[in-house]
Amino acid sequence: MQILITGGAGFLGQQLAKALLTSSLVFDQIVLVDIVMPAKPAKDTRISCQQMDLSQEGAAKAIITDQTGLVFHLAAVVSSHAEADFDLGWKVNLDVTRALLEACRHQRPGIRFVFAGSMAVYGGDLPAVVTDSTIVTPQSSYGAQKAIGDLLVNDYTRKNFIDGRVLRFPSICVRAGRPNLAASSFVSSIIREPLNGEQAICPVAPELAVWVSSPDAVIQNILTGATLDGAAFGPWRTVNLPGIRVTVQQMLDSLERIAGKETRARVHFQPDPAINRIVTSWPSAADNTRALQLGFKVDTDFDEFIIQYIRSNQQ
Repeated sequence: MQILITGGAGFLGQQLAKALLTSSLVFDQIVLVDIVMPAKPAKDTRISCQQMDLSQEGAAKAIITDQTGLVFHLAAVVSSHAEADFDLGWKVNLDVTRALLEACRHQRPGIRFVFAGSMAVYGGDLPAVVTDSTIVTPQSSYGAQKAIGDLLVNDYTRKNFIDGRVLRFPSICVRAGRPNLAASSFVSSIIREPLNGEQAICPVAPELAVWVSSPDAVIQNILTGATLDGAAFGPWRTVNLPGIRVTVQQMLDSLERIAGKETRARVHFQPDPAINRIVTSWPSAADNTRALQLGFKVDTDFDEFIIQYIRSNQQ
């Protein structure tokens, strides 16, 4: 069996490929594909990398073969970027998703398809805690694009064209690497940069609460979502992955507790109305009950997020 990871050059794609190598899944090949050539995350002959623009005519059909048994669709134009470049956001976040689903439908019907969803599908006047069935009312183009992808995966599954599952990710923290154009990028940068001896700008107020998950938990939950029997999800194949609610101030308190006042002092507040508008439209808490019943994992506290990042940098 061949496993395809779109967005394979990104942080999650690279981490997922490494995790697959030690997972219980049986496969012959992992193909990492991205618009830039992905790095090979491990020295393993089962991993191959391809540079491909999946928005080009015929690209999705070319990458899905009769050997492909599992697709992890992680590729996306992230939130602030999709808001700033309207046409590109729809081209990548919707058109590519639809093209991949059509390729699966015609090249390998019934293929298992894992879609990287987002809590950005919610917005506006929300309940204190959202559930998997809370009505989606996105307040950004990115959220709208993810909401439509969510519905497409469910409908293609209902028609037995694919065996889909939609995993709505919390904001992932602390990501390694450099800041990207996601509106939520600051949740990693206000921890990562100070730990690396650099200054960081926080564009939102300290009392803002965010819904977050660590990279280790998200990767484990992606694998869980991929290996669960589709029937376990029931008729609705979408699940909000577990997270914890934490304020920016609590994050910085954890940073000071673990790394000291000097490290905490590297974070400076500089309001950004555009980012604030996007992130304050997202839910700050979700009901973990269904996800935990399905076997997904939740982090314990934010201190562990920081310890996890420090540990990964020491390896």
